[in-house]
Amino acid sequence: MDQRIKLQGIVGFFLLWATVQAQMKIPPETVQQWASVFSTQLRDLSTQYSGSLLLQKKLKDVESIIKIVDLDGGDLVKDYADEIERMLGSKMKSVKRLAESAEDADLYHEFNASLEFDYYNSMLINTADEDGNYVDLGGEFPLEENEHFNKMPVNTQQSNIQVPTNVYNKDPNILNAIYNSEALNDVFIANFQKDPTLTWQYFGSSTGFFRIYPGIKWTPDTNGVAAFDCRNRNWYIQAATSPKDIIIMVDISGSMKGLKMTIAKHTINTILDTLGENDFVNVIAYTDYVRYVEPCFKGTLVQADLDNREHFKMLVEELHVKGEAKIKNAMKESFKILSEARANGLGSMCNQAIMLITDGAMEDFESVFEEFNWPERRVRVFTYLIGREMTFAQNTKWIACNNKGYYTHVSTLADVQENVMEYLHVLSRPMVINHDHDIIWTEAYMDTVLPKTKELFNTKAQSLLLMTSVAMPVFSKKKETLSHGILLGVVGSDIPLMELMKLAPRYMLGAHGYAFLITNNGYILAHPDLRPLYKDGKKLKPKPNYNSVDLSEVEWEDTEEMLRTAMVRGETGTLGLNVKASVDNGKRPLFLANEYFYTNIDDTPFSFGMVLTRGHGTLMFVGNVSVEEGLHDLTSPDLSIATEWTYCETDIDPAHRKYSQLQAAIRYLLGKEPDLECDELLLQQTLFDAVVTAPMEAYWNALMLNDRVEPGIETAFLGTRSGLMRIVRYAGVETRVAKKFLTPVDKDNLFTIDHFPLWYRLAVENPPGSFFYYPVNDKGMKYVVATTAVTVSSQGKTAIAGAVGLQMSLDLLEKRFWGITKQDSDTDCSNIEGLCPLSCESPELNCFLVDNNGFTLLSKDRKEIGRFFGEVDGSVMATLIKMGMFKKVSLFDYQAMCKNSHHHASSARPLLSPLYVVVALLRWIFSNAVMFVLDFNFCALWHSDYFVDAKAGYHTTHKQKKVEAMVPCETAYTAFMADSSVREANSIIKCGRCQKMFVVQQVPDSNLVFVVTEANCDCSRQYGPIPLQPKEIKYITTVKCNRMKSQKVRRRPESCHAYHPKENAKDCGGASAISPSITLFSASLLVSAPLLRLM
Repeated sequence: MDQRIKLQGIVGFFLLWATVQAQMKIPPETVQQWASVFSTQLRDLSTQYSGSLLLQKKLKDVESIIKIVDLDGGDLVKDYADEIERMLGSKMKSVKRLAESAEDADLYHEFNASLEFDYYNSMLINTADEDGNYVDLGGEFPLEENEHFNKMPVNTQQSNIQVPTNVYNKDPNILNAIYNSEALNDVFIANFQKDPTLTWQYFGSSTGFFRIYPGIKWTPDTNGVAAFDCRNRNWYIQAATSPKDIIIMVDISGSMKGLKMTIAKHTINTILDTLGENDFVNVIAYTDYVRYVEPCFKGTLVQADLDNREHFKMLVEELHVKGEAKIKNAMKESFKILSEARANGLGSMCNQAIMLITDGAMEDFESVFEEFNWPERRVRVFTYLIGREMTFAQNTKWIACNNKGYYTHVSTLADVQENVMEYLHVLSRPMVINHDHDIIWTEAYMDTVLPKTKELFNTKAQSLLLMTSVAMPVFSKKKETLSHGILLGVVGSDIPLMELMKLAPRYMLGAHGYAFLITNNGYILAHPDLRPLYKDGKKLKPKPNYNSVDLSEVEWEDTEEMLRTAMVRGETGTLGLNVKASVDNGKRPLFLANEYFYTNIDDTPFSFGMVLTRGHGTLMFVGNVSVEEGLHDLTSPDLSIATEWTYCETDIDPAHRKYSQLQAAIRYLLGKEPDLECDELLLQQTLFDAVVTAPMEAYWNALMLNDRVEPGIETAFLGTRSGLMRIVRYAGVETRVAKKFLTPVDKDNLFTIDHFPLWYRLAVENPPGSFFYYPVNDKGMKYVVATTAVTVSSQGKTAIAGAVGLQMSLDLLEKRFWGITKQDSDTDCSNIEGLCPLSCESPELNCFLVDNNGFTLLSKDRKEIGRFFGEVDGSVMATLIKMGMFKKVSLFDYQAMCKNSHHHASSARPLLSPLYVVVALLRWIFSNAVMFVLDFNFCALWHSDYFVDAKAGYHTTHKQKKVEAMVPCETAYTAFMADSSVREANSIIKCGRCQKMFVVQQVPDSNLVFVVTEANCDCSRQYGPIPLQPKEIKYITTVKCNRMKSQKVRRRPESCHAYHPKENAKDCGGASAISPSITLFSASLLVSAPLLRLM
């Protein structure tokens, strides 16, 4: 019996072996031979047309006259920080001069209620009426395009005034303040002359107008409205007030239904818009019980960064009215939150306030204030009475006036903006009375108000579209108003972050090195991996949270947040980290050993960091040639230098702005522009690189003149650490497949202020002399790029000197590949086991060329070129991963945008019939006509809920539209990297009724692998495709809650102004009683009632 079982086992094994052998149709030795031949041809092709061997030889020839230096990151980071500090210091001096001038002008000005004064209104300038005459406030205002201001038409001899549409532009208060601020014109001009790197300078008045220099033509929005109000801007709010903890209490009882609730929600959103990353907030909705709009934030304060503010807005929109209002419990809860935060050293540790939003308080809650707030009155209480009724106005005002707050009556949506602003003026009183001119710096922001901003989205490095502002408050110095603490406004200036980053020269940091800036809250100001824009259809738009990206979300390998904590605390030091970086839109992972250097920027809330990659990133070679010799080669037609780098500072003298960097460098070296400020070391290295690489031009040209260029070889190129590039176009633009490659719009492949070219970064991580090949898919135009690094050695050290490469068409590569991968019919197959003669053109085989990151370089189906091989053949890729030939690399993106499908429905009533629109419009007209008589509120006409409903109803269909909004999210994704130690592999994949054999062979001296598979066995049922699409990281509720409310290490602003004994707290607001005509009011109700029944 046992012998029979053994015999059956042996027979079974033999049958399985025979079946496997029958499937072994692809001889590995044949594939190995093909790979070897293809490697030789590919290497010869690449070296011949790129000229890499010649360039390496020329570098070898100069090794005796160069030296290789070790970069000291500690010294560099301090030097660059000092440069940044000096630049920011000059901006602060300019702002101080503006503040002094504005205060002096007000001190000697007597208010004139009948003042008549014409000024240049930026919305109206250069506007004529039908008769050809300039309209009022819109006289002739010369404008000229200026390179320094993004080629915008500006007037550098004059500032002008922007007034929001909801502010009357001839109000006496406005006219007097504008007249006063005329004194700033001369200071604007003088500042710009002293510091030509200054950009926009401005004064935002507490009355609402905005004076900007240089003067511009203001562009209204699509509705013809100037919605911009300077008092809403972060620079204004931060300068006007100290950090603050705010609890917003909103009444959601039944009496708040309809328009009242709409006004209340708008009031909350407007208050949220006045908060910044140094402030803390929570929102409580109350009826007969206390409800946190975000239950996760119960009993605490959260940082008022953009993420949290937008989160609150979304939740507030979902509030519904019900029940009876009981303020006392909510008020007690609010005081407890603020008291605990103060006791535990949490929150801002400065101003504290409660914002009560209600349609009336039935009592004054004196007992609550006695228990929690008196006599110190550390917490101010601001009250907002919503709606037209004044029944409980007295109690609502009493609450504010007895808690150092301010009372306002908000009867329409149009009232919200002005009334919310009042609380800022109250909070500013201690600072104003004390005359503390604190200078503030804002977080990074993108100015989407000025014209041409959207054009910059496509032309500038994303992270460098951002700017920061320096601002300072302007006070009234008149003695008679001292106790009132009158804030006149805020002066400020913008600093493009690109200008700061230029102070850390890119060439010093190497291929993978970079510099970055963060705020005291750990948020990024500038970083090459910051991506503030996302694509919505065909448009680029700012992400909702673009300026609250934490350093830990970009430097995510710093899992212990050691780097972040040290920088936020303003320390100086260094930290080594092994990181997983990625290039080529995250497709290609790189394993780097980074050394981080960091220090504080004095007199600012910023910290500066710098990264050098260990190894080649810390070594730089320096050569020297005569100016005469270098200039000759620098003027070669095939040569260019990095346009975004600063070889010479062309922005100081307006006369120099017309020069490109190359033109400026040449004129400086020729002695024609001795006043130019130039980077001597960079120019020296550029001249040396120009001389060493000069023979390449002759070499490339000789190939073309001798007609020795094979069709499909399109471009050869090289680049050096100094930003120098040489390019030769072997093929004309008509025949060239890669028309965009290495043109000015091809930012990924050029030296920019953000990064070295993609081909350079890939080359330096590959063995020098060995070419790295990768496919490119540019909107359907597919081609291949080959690149390799060249080095220079001295005194036992080897440094990367540059990279050289070739761009070729697929036709050329396919011709070579398919020509090699077939055996002739007379091939001797006697010693070959398996299919012979073998041919990749056979329908029985699929042949691929795949790069080391798993992307398909060649395939029979051109649609598969550029795609991840796991999507093309999941069965083979899965087996290669299992065998260890390809390894998974887990990466994360904390700045991702994900689709958030939801049904969008207008909050307005649906369109029931044409009669509905007519009735709604009639009701709107009559109601607002009555209200016009009652309180002369023009703006209410535009903000009536009836009119909004009618308009929305007219544009709303019965069906709800499904929209896929993009929202910020976190994603995880996988990349792959080949293990170079595994040179070959073959196996059989069992796929149901068939078996698929494959053979994989490395292509020597390259990053490619050759894959040959059987074509007749479909394994798609057993092995699905392996996609590379990122997956959203979804957190369980408790984890999500903890992440949302967790507070990272932050550094509080140094100054706080929350109290002053001389403050006049009696100035706490008021309301003019509404005394409507009973007849008119009754008529309104009589007409409204039947109209409502029709709806």
